[in-house]
Amino acid sequence: MSNQLRWVAAIALCAVQGLAWAQSWPSKPVRVVVPLSAGSNADILARMVAGRLAAQLGQTFIVENRTGGAGVIGVGYVAKSEPDGYTVLVHTSSFTVTPVTNSNLPYDTARDFAGITPLGVVPLVMIIAPSKGLRTVQEVVAAAKAKPGSMNYASAGSAGQLSSERFRISAGFEGVHIPFKGTPEAVTEVLTGRVDTYFCPVTPCLSYIKEGKLLALAASSSKRSSVLPDVPTTLEAGFPNSNYNFWTGMFVPAKTPRNVVDKLYQETVKALQTAEVRERLTKLGTEPMPLTPEQFDKLIREELAANAALVKAAGIQGN
Repeated sequence: MSNQLRWVAAIALCAVQGLAWAQSWPSKPVRVVVPLSAGSNADILARMVAGRLAAQLGQTFIVENRTGGAGVIGVGYVAKSEPDGYTVLVHTSSFTVTPVTNSNLPYDTARDFAGITPLGVVPLVMIIAPSKGLRTVQEVVAAAKAKPGSMNYASAGSAGQLSSERFRISAGFEGVHIPFKGTPEAVTEVLTGRVDTYFCPVTPCLSYIKEGKLLALAASSSKRSSVLPDVPTTLEAGFPNSNYNFWTGMFVPAKTPRNVVDKLYQETVKALQTAEVRERLTKLGTEPMPLTPEQFDKLIREELAANAALVKAAGIQGN
């Protein structure tokens, strides 16, 4: 046999082995790592989808919360895992924020991971207490411009901060940023009026909005929230380049075989399309965000670049 024929045979063998690997996957339990706390939106989505995947594939999917370091510990763990499809990461938009605010990460976000697909996007809505007397997002901006530096705004996490900064820069006003450890604290401060505004994930603040204790002035997402259909997006309100999609998505280590990536993508999309999951997502205020692995990888690259530019423009100090 010539060297050329041997080469062709070797390629064919690898292809057959790869196909067999994909067909046999998963042949043992799959670990789904969430770098955020139990009960977080990412954790809820991960457990929901993992349950469906287990039913579809006849294999155990174990959700494991590896918290710490603003998500760095869990993400770093997956980055160093064997790229065999048995360790999966479920993370939020913070995945593309941390790399531009922390220069000492033990992994390379763009190089060390392959995207599977987003599990959904949660609209962030600008909330304000009715006692402030501001009824539209345009009125908020006008008030902030009338007294530069008088308006303050909350954030809970780096992704939330970037959402606020993107809007602030688009609207062209100066304000005071007040960071909080979590959404409950930020919402409480807005309810009391001690903080003016906060771009809040729609689910934690929905009951307050329905009860009239908070006003929802605009959504930062590209499309309106299905649970708040009368609330315009910041783009519709006239602020270009102000949109920010707060997604939760699934990833694997970068060298995971392509056949396994494709199978995990297909099964995850199938899980997301079941009536049970769709109903639960709607109750969580989570909207579909259908992307292929290639499209998701492209989004990650674009967000890394956009976030780096935003951090520089906003003067956000990194680690």
